Amino acid sequence: MVPLRGRSEELGKLLDALRAAANGQASLAIVSGEPGIGKSALLAAAVEQAERQGFLIASAVAHQTDNISPLASLAPALRAGPEPLIDTDQFLELAALNTQPLWLAERLADLIGRRLAGVRALIVLDDAQWSDPLTAFVLRVVVARLPAANLLWLLATRPSPGGPADQLVEAVNVPVHAIPLAPLTADAIQDLAADRLNHAVDRSLAVQLAGVQGIPFLAEQLIAGLYLSDSDLSAGLVEGVRRRTGELSEAARDLVRTAAVFGSEFRLEDVAVLMAAPVARLAAPLEETIQAGLLTDAGSVLRFRHELLRSAALADVPPSAQRALHGAIANQLMSAGRGAAAAAPHVLAVAQSGDTTAVATLREAARDLLATMSTTAAEVIQEAFDLTRVDDPLRAEVGVDVVGVLLAAWQYDRAKAFADDLLSGTALYHGPITPDLQATIRLHLAPYQWASQRLDVKELSTPGASPHLAERLAAFRALAGQQTPSVQDPVAQALVQVTAAEQAQADGRYAEARDLYAGARQADTGLGSLPTTLVEVGELYCRAETDELPSALDRVRELMTVGDSWAGPQLAVLRARLEYAAGNLQQAEEAANSGLRWMDQLQVSGLATAAEQVLALVALLRGHLTQARKLAGSDPTISALLAIADGDAKAVSRLAATPQDFPERIGVLLQANLADELSESAAGRGARAVVAAGNDVEQLAAAVEIVRTAQRPLLLAQAEERYGRAALEAGDRKTGVPALERALDSLTALGATAPAGRIQAVLQAAGVRRRRWTAVPPRAQQGWEALTPMERRVALLVAEGHTNRSAAEELVVSASTVGTHLRAVFGKLGVNSRVQLTRLVLERFAPPPNA
Repeated sequence: MVPLRGRSEELGKLLDALRAAANGQASLAIVSGEPGIGKSALLAAAVEQAERQGFLIASAVAHQTDNISPLASLAPALRAGPEPLIDTDQFLELAALNTQPLWLAERLADLIGRRLAGVRALIVLDDAQWSDPLTAFVLRVVVARLPAANLLWLLATRPSPGGPADQLVEAVNVPVHAIPLAPLTADAIQDLAADRLNHAVDRSLAVQLAGVQGIPFLAEQLIAGLYLSDSDLSAGLVEGVRRRTGELSEAARDLVRTAAVFGSEFRLEDVAVLMAAPVARLAAPLEETIQAGLLTDAGSVLRFRHELLRSAALADVPPSAQRALHGAIANQLMSAGRGAAAAAPHVLAVAQSGDTTAVATLREAARDLLATMSTTAAEVIQEAFDLTRVDDPLRAEVGVDVVGVLLAAWQYDRAKAFADDLLSGTALYHGPITPDLQATIRLHLAPYQWASQRLDVKELSTPGASPHLAERLAAFRALAGQQTPSVQDPVAQALVQVTAAEQAQADGRYAEARDLYAGARQADTGLGSLPTTLVEVGELYCRAETDELPSALDRVRELMTVGDSWAGPQLAVLRARLEYAAGNLQQAEEAANSGLRWMDQLQVSGLATAAEQVLALVALLRGHLTQARKLAGSDPTISALLAIADGDAKAVSRLAATPQDFPERIGVLLQANLADELSESAAGRGARAVVAAGNDVEQLAAAVEIVRTAQRPLLLAQAEERYGRAALEAGDRKTGVPALERALDSLTALGATAPAGRIQAVLQAAGVRRRRWTAVPPRAQQGWEALTPMERRVALLVAEGHTNRSAAEELVVSASTVGTHLRAVFGKLGVNSRVQLTRLVLERFAPPPNA
């Protein structure tokens, strides 16, 4: 390989990153610089070094035309080499997920993670500024998902503020190595020239090399005779290419000029059609261009050796000729069945304001791209809108398309801002704003506003709109809290059903709500219909509350691979809640964290609190009180549960205000002996029976059997604990000990070490002996977690101002016992006064525990 000149420092940084990857520290390296500065050469040197160290190499180059094909930029890297990252079957599986970017990214992260287990790898993407939108999104997800892999991600990009590379840097949680490339020194340029010439540089060439201003590509082209030194770099290259093409045949010159208009890559058969020449007759001219160093044959397509060469060749094509060729190319691509999306860039190159044919083609292109490339579709439809005149009614029609496409790409804020401008009589549109136009746009926005809880009644009324549109708007007003209307339109009827379902769910009438959601989901769809997956989320929640938890959980797991991936955060939070209800704490934690990660990736945050509730509850069950406190925020129920865990018995009364939609609310209300409000599910009936039984052992036994049918192991353990404690207090060890042991074993298996530890303590106090007690890890020696429940209660009372005597009266123990516990508290918390203890407690409890 030719030596890499003038880049030792930059290459050293990449070698350091490779060594870190070999030791299990994944990272991202971004090589940036202007065209021709040597980015590809640096990447090639890094690849060579990685190969010598036994790294698996996966490499690809993005192209300007990639933005109309999903995953076009990254796919070659996935399939490259004798040992590809993704095999054929897996790649076909991914292809089926092109319309579901989140599921595709998650699946790809899983596949790459499995493939690279114990393997060192380098994944390279050159010209990343041209990455297609799906590749850019997938990279953000996959890089963040694999922080501990033996992997270096290496991208080269032109400076592109806010482009794919910048977005990736903002999204990842791995070290980032920014490697900007400056022009080479004069000495490095001369060394590079000597390497290419295999001899020293003479004085005249050295003078010419000074004109390339440190750009390696231009130095190489100067040596090849394609660049003439000049004060204007672009002019020098244009003149050099012109001189070289002047030596070609007329057919070869036509081929180069036509190809330059096509783009950086093209098909020979397309150029042949435009040149009205059989493909066979272009074989010799093509060979001339390859020998001249202008084109390279990549098999299915031809490419310019460098984008700068194409730019130089294009500069020699008169603007009028470029326009004519772009128009002919667009017609050729459309007539050849390649689709409006492929023709769109050429249409845009020649279209002028008011060109209705161009607008029609671009609208078709946006529709074609919407399913798989929604981000590109959004840009194309915006271009179509810009081509319409401000007073043309067609502008309003295309404006509706803009709103719809932006929403389909989940760019709600952008869609809302555009819609407001369109309807407000600004410079954006001077045509008639009819009631139906207003209603149509509002009905495009409303489902997404409902999904993110942003419905605004003021925007849901359009007097004079067509009856079916007016009914749909009225139905959305009902969803926003106004009176439910009587409607005939099928879409409006479905919306009314969802309104009734939400009200029934809020009232705890889950069976009724379930059926209403199911009916709404099966109704006809149209403008204003709610996203089907999100309606099913409501249905599944209610199914879980009506003794269908296992089947509801199976369905939400299925939807997380086949449903609408834009609904990923909602599905993840629902799954977290249902996994928690089923006692699957690890799965609940993973689902909640996935939901938070996806919210960040999709830039939505409305469900973050719900995900953090589940994480806090899991932490509480594991006895990780500090972690639970960090997650609790201002959530009053979590705060009350924390206070109870910290020994504040009075906090139980605060559980009465637990909201209807709190995760596994049944168990919380059972803890507070407040089961009257619960639904008629087996879990609800069982919890009510447990509360009603009090300490009656026989009634508790019957109540436990009701709870058992609900298939909620955490709730069952809670009921078994009450049953066992009551039996022990009644002197019935034969009944009480087995009940407590069943609860202990269940909670231990689930990883719920905090309640398991409480039950273990009861059994040990009752004299039960086991060969091994496995429920509780060793208690911390220092800090709040080191305190026993009684020590926590003493600490809280002292912080409230109690003396030892008054605290003893509160706890029904002696003052000396309080003193003993207080000394232990001082030692474990590292304080030596009541004032210091009070300060620590107030810092931990804000507001104070019994407020």
